[in-house]
Amino acid sequence: MNQKNTILTTPLHGLHVELGGKMMPFAGYDMPVQFPGGIIKEHQHTRTHAGLFDVSHMGQLIVSGPDVTRELERLVPVDLEALAVNQQTYAVFTNTEGGIKDDLIITRFADDEFFLVVNAACKAQDTAHLREQLSDDIKIETLASRALLALQGPTASNVMAALAPSTTELVFMRGCTATISGVECYVTRSGYTGEDGFEISVPGAEADAIARILLNYADVEPIGLGARDSLRLEAGLCLYGHDMDDNTSPVEATLLFSISKSRRPRGAKAGGFIGADSVFGHIENGVTRKRRGLLVQGRVPVREGAELFDTEGQVVGTVTSGGFGPTLQSPIALGYVASRSADFGTELFALVRGKQVPVIVAKTPFISQRYFRG
Repeated sequence: MNQKNTILTTPLHGLHVELGGKMMPFAGYDMPVQFPGGIIKEHQHTRTHAGLFDVSHMGQLIVSGPDVTRELERLVPVDLEALAVNQQTYAVFTNTEGGIKDDLIITRFADDEFFLVVNAACKAQDTAHLREQLSDDIKIETLASRALLALQGPTASNVMAALAPSTTELVFMRGCTATISGVECYVTRSGYTGEDGFEISVPGAEADAIARILLNYADVEPIGLGARDSLRLEAGLCLYGHDMDDNTSPVEATLLFSISKSRRPRGAKAGGFIGADSVFGHIENGVTRKRRGLLVQGRVPVREGAELFDTEGQVVGTVTSGGFGPTLQSPIALGYVASRSADFGTELFALVRGKQVPVIVAKTPFISQRYFRG
């Protein structure tokens, strides 16, 4: 088989198959889209108990070296200097036009060391971007031998309390080293569902054993990519390559929180990152389109790519993510809407198979986020 077309597997692939996972290619990996219970059941279980996700396809990197904080601050509009050890932040890599190359999570391991988790489909380009932009004194280590598990849901903390009590002292976007069944892991209180939860970086050779230990708890069920997508959609969270890309600025994507106040215009450390002039232009002069939530009126699902029209029949936007929200018992979507039509409560129409489906412009998240902040 041509190496370019080779489908990769995570250390949990055998377990997924054993558990009856319906496998499909995703970002170059053979991943479970769902398990026998189905997507809706998995979604609801995560909202009420705890779901275990394999996110080992994501890229894990260690970036370290002299003056690494300042060097990384040229690539992301975040005040990394203000991060405490074991604190993490959401960030975006910007390009010269102010678009988003990828979104990622950055955790400070030490004064001169950061842990980066990047999207699976972007990890090769992100690593190349880091190598191109950072000085030769900066070391970039790809943690290809590690797996990443996410335990998400309201009872996740009970499970972690039994396995690694120190992790329950964490608050949202903080991490620590913890031992689970004799295996040293790095655990953060974070995730992609809108629920309280934990992400566990574990040696790949131990991932299967750790996953089985977690699944042995009555509250924990395996969750596939299908429910991961519906959970993040209800939580109003972007999916790179769909809800943002190289041609989307953080301001258009309503991700202004990813730009630290100190890095914004007139901030103490204003600018200094790639594409800052373009991003600042959007902050100060406004944008022509905005990412918005869309509440679908009726039961017809509205999918990515559907055009959006105003009441006068003018095209005013496009849907970028869409599906059924099991918690809301209704179809929902995300999309970009012309600023003149982006006020909350505005009625628009999505074109679905030649028919106009009414949608209402709405705030996100669609459900209340339940991150544990202490």
